[in-house]
Amino acid sequence: MSRLFGRLLVLALLAAGLSTAGPSAAGARESVRTPAQAVAAMQPGWNLGNTFDATGDDETSWGNPRVTRELLAGIRDQGFNSIRIPVTWGQHLSADLVVDPAYLARVREVVGWALDEGFYVMINLHHDSWQWIATMPTDHDNVLNRYNAVWTQVAAAFRDASPRLVLESVNEPQFSGSSGDAENYALLAELNTSFHRIVRGSGGGNATRLLVLPTLHTNADQGRLDALTAEFAALHDPHLIATVHYYGYWPFSVNVAGGYRFDPTAQADLLGTFERLRTSFVNKGIPVILGEYGLLGFDRHTGTIEQGEKLKFFELFGHQARISRITTMLWDNGQHFDRAAGVWRDTELFGQIASSWRTRSGTAASDLLFVRRGTPVTAQTITLNPNGTGFTHVRLGAATLRRGPDYQVSGDQLTLSAALLSRLRGYGARTSLTLRFSRGVPWRLDVVTFDTPVVSAATGTTAAYAVPTTFNGDQLATMTATYADGTNAGPHNWTPYKEFDRAFAPDYPAGAIKLTPEFFAEVTDGAPVTLKFLFWSGETVTYQVTRNGAEVTGTPA
Repeated sequence: MSRLFGRLLVLALLAAGLSTAGPSAAGARESVRTPAQAVAAMQPGWNLGNTFDATGDDETSWGNPRVTRELLAGIRDQGFNSIRIPVTWGQHLSADLVVDPAYLARVREVVGWALDEGFYVMINLHHDSWQWIATMPTDHDNVLNRYNAVWTQVAAAFRDASPRLVLESVNEPQFSGSSGDAENYALLAELNTSFHRIVRGSGGGNATRLLVLPTLHTNADQGRLDALTAEFAALHDPHLIATVHYYGYWPFSVNVAGGYRFDPTAQADLLGTFERLRTSFVNKGIPVILGEYGLLGFDRHTGTIEQGEKLKFFELFGHQARISRITTMLWDNGQHFDRAAGVWRDTELFGQIASSWRTRSGTAASDLLFVRRGTPVTAQTITLNPNGTGFTHVRLGAATLRRGPDYQVSGDQLTLSAALLSRLRGYGARTSLTLRFSRGVPWRLDVVTFDTPVVSAATGTTAAYAVPTTFNGDQLATMTATYADGTNAGPHNWTPYKEFDRAFAPDYPAGAIKLTPEFFAEVTDGAPVTLKFLFWSGETVTYQVTRNGAEVTGTPA
């Protein structure tokens, strides 16, 4: 240990009032598990996101409440066995690279609570990755010294914590200004090796503590996995864990480029990811933690992806993780578990996620079935996805519907009778049926009474333009934008399909489809743009907008 790091270690411990015992020192007496057994025991996991990873002054600066012991107990009660506590350290470092003692003590307090609740706990360097570690190609020595200083102090503070505390070298490592991946891999290996040396050299429980090493960008492309495999071979330490993140096939994950369904392309991306993880790591005896998962569109809000499509994603994701023996940690920045009320904001979504930890669930081609208003009703057929389960029956509220008069099943085809649909149409705009399978959670099928949506002319500005829309019970899936010559308009001009909520967004209560400033920022002035609004019923409505400076006019086309 260098003289600088020795000084940092002593200063940090004295200033924070910490002994090297760390939280849950009794952990030394806990039963010893192999790394693979420990990682298996961590399933499932949850991220305390947008809290200690916030880049502001404290854990509340990104809008989440201060962490309490009660919150952690509430998460434990939901069935989670591990908690990842992302931590950003950079803004809490002094000029001479000492971590603010109060901040370190607060992190230590929350880690101690989590361990006392029975969690496995993971902490790391989080947004430091893009804030300052990314400049390593052009500021190598300063970045490495800073990185080493943080880990020297963190390792010392937790050297005798319970073995259920695991340390992750860095979140989503990335580099700017490098010559390419070869240099990036070398820089990441240097960081991981330095992290490994510092933690192992700090003694106590850190001599054998589980350490988590990420791929570049925590990405699961084969080249990234191969580079990390080489690091594992070089370090030759049985107490190492590999980690990646998974947010799905990008067009589906954000709803752009026509990726509004969890279609075979999106499914293949998920299946391929888990196959590579099994082949590269699991089958070679290297445990894997998938440290974050979700959908990127959730950064806007959870409604960017249609409910049934995201349920199918999480069902297959959970199944693949289970059969691959990979531990997963749900990314939750506060939008899933209401930390104030102590409940899930979307119980159906969490129900599917939690069920997938144990078993498969049946789904269907869609969770929406549309019946047109004011026309003769005919029987409709929907494809079931049993996923290895057996279809059993259909329920309407507490009533079990009758096979024959109400529905028929042939193979994976469920046909709802005209008589049933006529009856449901009379109930109102939307009625929910429940499709039951032999195991897992049931599938909700909404029977929607609708008519073709109607749009109207309007004027506005690029800052706030809304297409007046009578939705007539329908639901917007996506939007295309093209110029008269057939070329694509707006952002992501490599595709006609625009990104949900970033370029456009339905506002059902207001009766409007909003076009965003981001959309108009990349629209040619004076050039008419043809918009096609595609709805989940299969209806398409065409509209034309023209931007002239900051003014926008629009008419049905």
